Amino acid sequence: MNSTEDKLKERIKELTCLYDVTSIIVNADYQQLETSLQAIVQCLKKAWLYKDDAEVYLSCSAYEIKTKAYDPSMVSLKSDIKVFNKIEGYIKVGYPKEKYSQSDFLEEEQILLASVSLAVGNLLERKQIRDSEAAVKRQMEHTDRLYILGEITAGIAHELNTPLANILGFAELLKERMVDKQTIKDLEKIMDNAIFSREIVKKLMFFACEMPQEMHSLQVNSNVESVLELLKPSLQEKNIKVNTSFSNDDIQLRADTVQLTQVLFNMIMNAIYYSPVNGAIGLDVKEKKKNIEISISDQGKGIDPENETKVFEPFFTTKPHGEGSGLGLSVVHGIITSHKGTITHKPNTPKGTIFTIDFPKL
Repeated sequence: MNSTEDKLKERIKELTCLYDVTSIIVNADYQQLETSLQAIVQCLKKAWLYKDDAEVYLSCSAYEIKTKAYDPSMVSLKSDIKVFNKIEGYIKVGYPKEKYSQSDFLEEEQILLASVSLAVGNLLERKQIRDSEAAVKRQMEHTDRLYILGEITAGIAHELNTPLANILGFAELLKERMVDKQTIKDLEKIMDNAIFSREIVKKLMFFACEMPQEMHSLQVNSNVESVLELLKPSLQEKNIKVNTSFSNDDIQLRADTVQLTQVLFNMIMNAIYYSPVNGAIGLDVKEKKKNIEISISDQGKGIDPENETKVFEPFFTTKPHGEGSGLGLSVVHGIITSHKGTITHKPNTPKGTIFTIDFPKL
């Protein structure tokens, strides 16, 4: 390529390629990014001196795109794709080694490839930023919903406490005066239901962080063992094995003993419910520099993606009617939040769910 006309044609091809790549990126659909990357790969192929023999390969993150006849053994130019200054992949443009050598590439082509790689990196950065913003927005909306629900449930709990106490008190007084056995049985049913309702109110107050806390240093390992002892009948009923692991023998945490017990009881009971017969539950307690991490894993069906943001909302449950109030995980969330901790969940492998609780060392 010696003539001025040929050089001009190549520059036009390169500029056209850059313009097309820029247009693709500006109009990119972040939900279908692979389509945009495929279009960029085709643009690069057309920009090379021997475009009929040029093949392109792009590898980055979850994407792997190549033109039809690409072969790894080709002589090629390569440029790294950087996302937030970290190499996340690369683009290669190659020629068949039977016909071409490295000297057949133009200096301008290496510059063009670097420019396109930079543009692809910028595109992937924008996608990550967009995804992060969307995740933060969802989290804020979720937090707002929980806050509003907390305010509502706190009000409901306070309003129900007095009439429930009256129902229970007057039923007890009537029971003492009655001699008819059937009437006494009926009153006992009233009292049992009032006590059950009072427990639900108590859970609502836990969720709304309205229960007073008695914070003191406690031994996490013995607390875990005590809860497992309480749940032994439920574990034996489904023949479920609990694999416990402690990072050391004396893990100390400043917390409310009753509330920590309730958190562990609810989480392990939840894992038992969703675990299959003869399954296994993992319970790992790790002491780190600034926090205590408790992980509880099961081998159940896992959480449906549609329900991932709902699991900590009060009254939400996937259990059949009559088997759950939908307050267990919301109570756990309220207690952990009041301890300035966090709770998250992720899929277990090969199936099930892992809940991870982080308590700060206060």
